[in-house]
Amino acid sequence: MMIAKKSLNINTSKSFEIIDITSKINDLIDVENGIISIFSKHSTTAIAVNENEAGLLMDFEYALDNLITEKHSYFHDRIDNNARSHLKSFLLSSSECLPIKDNHLDLGTWQSVFFIELDGPRHDRTISLTIIGE
Repeated sequence: MMIAKKSLNINTSKSFEIIDITSKINDLIDVENGIISIFSKHSTTAIAVNENEAGLLMDFEYALDNLITEKHSYFHDRIDNNARSHLKSFLLSSSECLPIKDNHLDLGTWQSVFFIELDGPRHDRTISLTIIGE
């Protein structure tokens, strides 16, 4: 049994951005079989697993923007004017725990792992990886 801790640093260029990090994670896996915890260390980002299809990703952004709109006045905006980003993050998840098989993420045919920026652009967003396996 091996436990390894690794990290990814991501730079974003837009206020909202969905970045496929599947291949970056696969490059860091050094166990044959096991599990991996993928955790974003920021409260205005998310980690998600879904299909990497352009229309779906645009629909996802549209749905979030219509669920948490600019037409409301949010209390948190009095502090740093990014309440919408925090509220969107509450609806998503900061982590995923996924299986590893044959030195790769054991995902479904159409699944990818995404880092979702909700308050960019930002430099050096950190994703913590904990790999347990053999």
